[in-house]
Order: sequence, then structure tokens, then C-alpha cells
Amino acid sequence: MASMTRNGSRLLAQAVSVALLSVGASAAVHAADTDKSFEIYGFAEADAIYDFGRMNPDWQDAYRPSQIANPEGEYGSNGDSSVSVKQSRFGIKGTMPTADGYSPINFKFEFDLFGVGANAGQTTFRLRYAYGEWGSLLAGQTTSIFMDLDVFPNVIDYWGPDGMVFWRNVQIRWTPWKTEHSSFAIGIEEPSNDVDPGQIREFDPTLGEDLQSDEKVPNLAAHWKTSGDWGHVQVAGILRDLGYDTKDTKNNKPKGSVTGWGVNLSGSINVFEKDRILLQYVYGHGIASYMNDGGMDMSAKGRLPTETDPGNANPEAIPLTGIVAYYDHYWNDKFSTSFG
Repeated sequence: MASMTRNGSRLLAQAVSVALLSVGASAAVHAADTDKSFEIYGFAEADAIYDFGRMNPDWQDAYRPSQIANPEGEYGSNGDSSVSVKQSRFGIKGTMPTADGYSPINFKFEFDLFGVGANAGQTTFRLRYAYGEWGSLLAGQTTSIFMDLDVFPNVIDYWGPDGMVFWRNVQIRWTPWKTEHSSFAIGIEEPSNDVDPGQIREFDPTLGEDLQSDEKVPNLAAHWKTSGDWGHVQVAGILRDLGYDTKDTKNNKPKGSVTGWGVNLSGSINVFEKDRILLQYVYGHGIASYMNDGGMDMSAKGRLPTETDPGNANPEAIPLTGIVAYYDHYWNDKFSTSFG
């Protein structure tokens, strides 16, 4: 945001103003040619939260179990209130025709104001979607191939279940098989990974701040999905090369990689008129960065150094299990309750 030009800032301000004025409504502009479309959508949302405990201040506007004070008092005394508009959203999407006999190009660009990463705790621009899709090919940022968005429950909390695979990643996706009820997709995704430097420094204190992740190969992911009046089932898998490196490689400081992998089985069961049972089970090694509230993908394993033993540190892709089980009950068209 700080690096934007003055004109860029004005354009963003205008875009945000449009989102706020829409207040949940969407406006579609259709050209005379019915195969073209352009839609502007968004909503303004304000969340008021009172926490009887205390979260990490950067995450007081969402419920992330990993950010709860541990030990108690780490972030101050219990009791904290916040009012936030970070959940407000703005987006555009549409369809552009191509040559006769060829598929149209679908595109989507969307952001909210929920700062994460280096911007955690701030109300600032966060990219959600930015992609184009032409036939069976898709390129850009969207939900990961390893993820199943259809098991996200209808909850008030913006962040959602911590045990769920949830990651919008930059990717190149190919969907060679797609029918009304089933599809198969495969592609490569951005290979960012998290390394636990604190644990590794116990083995080699000389590493200091030089340790960093090293991504030489993109992640490979695939999924198969089928659906019907009964609900849906999706089976997904991912294969990763988790690398680590040090900034001063001339002094023979450590570097290497380990293999990460994961399998995600998810689905929904439709019951009664509108209710749904939502289920997901994921297991893997080195897949924490794909989780809604994951930890580190890789750490060190071995013997700690002593006066007589230099130790033996080896990288390890950390094992992880995630479970989601929810029941969405719809009382009517306007009210629902989720148990999970």
C-alpha cells in the first residue's frame, strides 16, 4: 500500500467506496452480445467481538486457536473487544468471448481488507482471487487444487475451522475431464513453505538468521470430484519438495530438502430439505502451510549437540492430521445454525 502511486491510491479508494456502497448487492452489466458479461460485486461488513480471554493482537478480529495466549497473560490480561471492517469485500468478474468455436475466457479479481503475513493486524488490501480461465486451462490465484471449498460451514467466524485445508494459491491448472457432475484437475502451485528456525538453531546455533526456505520445484496437486442430489465427494493429493537453505552458502552452511505429501478426503451429505453434513479428513507430512491454522512444514530431527557430541540434525517434514465435521441446519431462508 505504501508503495502505490497517488493515482493508484485514488483508484483503490474509489474501488473500496463502490464496495461499501453496494452493501451486499451486486450489479451486472451485460453487453448487447449475450456471451459477454461484466459484474461488480461486494459488501460492507462490520464485526463486533468481545473476547473473554485474550488473542494475539494481530488476530483479535478472527478466531485462530494457535493465536490464543499460551501461557495465559502472554498478550495481557483477559478481556478484549474489537470492531472491524476487515471482512468487507470487493470484486469484479466476467466473461469474454474468443474466436468462433473456442471457449470464452472467464476472469475474476477480488480482495478483502484482512491483513495477513507482514500486514497481520492491519486493515489493508489482501488479494483473494486473480485468475483467468480458458476452457480446461486456468492460471492465477484461486482456491488450491488440494482444497475443497464446499466443506466450509456456514459459520459467523470469518476465519473458519482450523483443521480445514484452506489456501488460495497461485497456480496453473488443467482440468482435462469435466462434466455436469464430476471433474478431474491437476496442476502446479506456488511452492512456498514454512521452516522452523528456532528448533534448528538448537542443533546449530551458528545459523542465526541465515536460515531460509528454498523452493526449487513447484507443488504438484490433483483432485477428483463427483456430486449429485445426495451431496459430493472429493479426493485430493499433493506432492511437495520442501527445501531449506542459508544465505551464506560459501561457508558450507547447511542446505537440502525433504519430500512433503498429503491426501485430503472430503465431502458433503444432503439431508432433509436444505441441511448438510460436512466432513473432511486430511493427513500428510509437510502440509501445514495449506491448513487454515497450520504450523510449520519442516523442522529438525536428531540429537542435540553436547560437549562431546556435535549432534546430528536432519530435516523432517512434520506430520499433520486435520479433521472437520459440521452440521448446517437451515431453519428457513434467512436463519441457520452450524454445529461442529
